[in-house]
Amino acid sequence: MNSKPEGAGARACWFVGATYGGTDDQTPRFLQEGIWENGYQDKYLDAVKSIQVGDRIAIKSSYTRKHDLPFENRGQTVSVMAIKAIGTVKENLGDGRTLKVDWKPFDPPREWYFYTNRSTVWRVLPGDWTTDALIGFTFEEKAQDINRFRNAPYWRERFGDSAVDKRRFNWTRFYEAVADKLLTFRNRRDELIAGIHVIASKVDGLSNLQDQFADGSSGPLKDICPFTAMGIFNRGITDANRKAIASELASLLGVSEPIPDSFEGIPVLNNQKSWFFGFDNKRQPDDIDTLWEAFAQAIAFAESDDAEARSAFVSAYDNATQRYGVGWNLTMGLYWIRPWNFPTLDGQSQRYISKKLNIQIGMNGPKGRCNATDYLAVLDTLEARFQEDAYPVHSFPELSLAAWLFKDSGTSAHPNATDPDAQDDEADATPEAEVTAAPIEPYSVDDILTDGCFIARGKLEKILERLRTKKNLILQGPPGTGKTWLAKRLAFALMGQRDDSKVRAVQFHPNLSYEDFIRGWRPVGDGKLTLVDGPFVEMMKAATKDPTSRHVVVIEEINRGNPAQIFGEMLTLLEVDKRTPNEALELSYKRSDGERVFIPDNLYVIGTMNIADRSLALVDLALRRRFAFIDLEPTLGKPWHDWVQSQCGIDSEILVEIEKRLITLNNEISADAGLGPQFRVGHSYVTPPFGIPISDARKWFRQVVDTEIGPLLDEYWFDSLEKSQKARERLLEGF
Repeated sequence: MNSKPEGAGARACWFVGATYGGTDDQTPRFLQEGIWENGYQDKYLDAVKSIQVGDRIAIKSSYTRKHDLPFENRGQTVSVMAIKAIGTVKENLGDGRTLKVDWKPFDPPREWYFYTNRSTVWRVLPGDWTTDALIGFTFEEKAQDINRFRNAPYWRERFGDSAVDKRRFNWTRFYEAVADKLLTFRNRRDELIAGIHVIASKVDGLSNLQDQFADGSSGPLKDICPFTAMGIFNRGITDANRKAIASELASLLGVSEPIPDSFEGIPVLNNQKSWFFGFDNKRQPDDIDTLWEAFAQAIAFAESDDAEARSAFVSAYDNATQRYGVGWNLTMGLYWIRPWNFPTLDGQSQRYISKKLNIQIGMNGPKGRCNATDYLAVLDTLEARFQEDAYPVHSFPELSLAAWLFKDSGTSAHPNATDPDAQDDEADATPEAEVTAAPIEPYSVDDILTDGCFIARGKLEKILERLRTKKNLILQGPPGTGKTWLAKRLAFALMGQRDDSKVRAVQFHPNLSYEDFIRGWRPVGDGKLTLVDGPFVEMMKAATKDPTSRHVVVIEEINRGNPAQIFGEMLTLLEVDKRTPNEALELSYKRSDGERVFIPDNLYVIGTMNIADRSLALVDLALRRRFAFIDLEPTLGKPWHDWVQSQCGIDSEILVEIEKRLITLNNEISADAGLGPQFRVGHSYVTPPFGIPISDARKWFRQVVDTEIGPLLDEYWFDSLEKSQKARERLLEGF
């Protein structure tokens, strides 16, 4: 997952299993004999050989749990890792099999949550907050900060503290519950198919349950696989029909989870052919059994965090994909049954993964599709990247939704995203409707002003001109001056259209590294590492592939990291006159001998910088030379007044008073010897979001002062809170 290649001073820690191929737990024997043994003859040998004397090692057991957890898990399955013993390696016999270890057992084992690993041999390096926390918990017996993990990007949609009405993908619990109940019908399929035919007689939209037999006759389908059973409410029909069918199926199966209110991020089958197997006259006797096996092994794999379950899944997946009528739709079915564990590789998701995320999808299976190894490689890579704060998506449901909304030069989002190739075995399948290109939404300086920018048109045009010629631009100013807001809109105006697919936002912070931003090593399973491009290299590749379009990387708070270290050799290539193949340089981590890269001419960089942040060091002079710097000021006055009045309905007299008080406050801040103009309060604090009417302007302003401006002033005058309190009172006097 977040394990990183060894750097200066880094010492690997090892988390190892003690059960192999379903055998009994070997932990007692290992403790008694003072050893650890690799139970496999052909796996993990190189990893074990690399373990050094003095390395710390822990025996772990990974599993999942829904109940009896020390936090609210909302009925979701949680990955758990039990630490049974820790020790220090005393000798490595060098055979890839045996270590001598000085063990310290834990009785009972200590349980760690969320950040786990399926591999029998897991190499973990310090340097990331997740790995540092795991190492501290395991070897220093520190408590796990469960709240931090729950609210980290990879886990927050399932376990975070967001309010109920803010939680996305609530449909996932229903889908998982349906899958669990379907599994109980594996050996009573006659009951299942009979019940589904009853549903078809009661609800419109299920006319597809007629089979074609070897004698040329047709009639009701007599058997069904679990994926097709879930597909009866995951087709291109109205949401009303989907909900009605889902409700009937839930009743048949005994599912108590509520029917989803929405189906966001869920790809659907082609209406003309929505089975996962062929007609009776074309399918083999065990085709449907094979799909049931793939279904069962997928659930076991998702629930187990076990290497043996992974192997069983691989076998079942590859067997299923060789069956008539099974194509990319299998990955869609896996996503339905465990949406947090499996990606869907429907056509739209493939485009998003390859074009937006720049992840290569292997095609080594039947008819040029994924085999199990290809599929798991994508899964493992995505799971590792999901845990990065700056990554565009952080879960498989979020990825599927983003893919649905994704637009490129040849496609648009489409709810019926099944790849037609998935049905190429069926000669009588009706092709999908043609998906047309999305219309271009123009965007210009006029649109920036309409959206709520209070900078004069002439200055905006000059800023854009500097961006076009310099290629790299930094917006700097006090807090609340709309730096991040303006950066993205400048990107759209530069491109001449609103197109999120060509804009990538990255947040710099003190822990961000070259490996995170440019290229570095990432684990892909079985203890192996692979080179993975960071967001900047991904955008370089995207811009190179699409030379007629402009692409933009937006770097928020660029001076919070160490730009010179994060950019590395890219700092040289940022210069306008070095954006050619002739100036290409080798990266610190090369994919092959002789690999050289350059920043294409159509890739632009916009950074933001809060000049009031006391924690920040001066920007490197080399960076200053490569960027144009634009100062943003608190901007009130008539443009601000007119926009807020027209868009939000706030009375003119109240706006005049707010403006007067904010100017008075900013004058006081500017005159303070310990602060200065760079600490002024920007207009964004007193600018409601676009199109949001404010019914009680006085109440709204009080809330802004109490929850936003006031705490900021407390931070400014932390050594004189009386001064901060008086400033608050002056702002709110009479309100």
